[in-house]
Amino acid sequence: MTKTEEWFHPGRVVPASGIYTCDCGRRHHWSTDVKGHRFPPLPPGCPGTAWALDTDAHPDAPGH
Repeated sequence: MTKTEEWFHPGRVVPASGIYTCDCGRRHHWSTDVKGHRFPPLPPGCPGTAWALDTDAHPDAPGH
């Protein structure tokens, strides 16, 4: 399970830099994304539909 309940579909703007996992439940697919970039497509063959933040890249930054 990810640390957030918020899911982001491929192509949306990444709201916070970090490591994201897909919603397929297998936790073997992940993406490292940078704030302001767009989420990539899910890996081929993955039954998931969205990404969720698993590890925040800047947890001590103001506003987190």
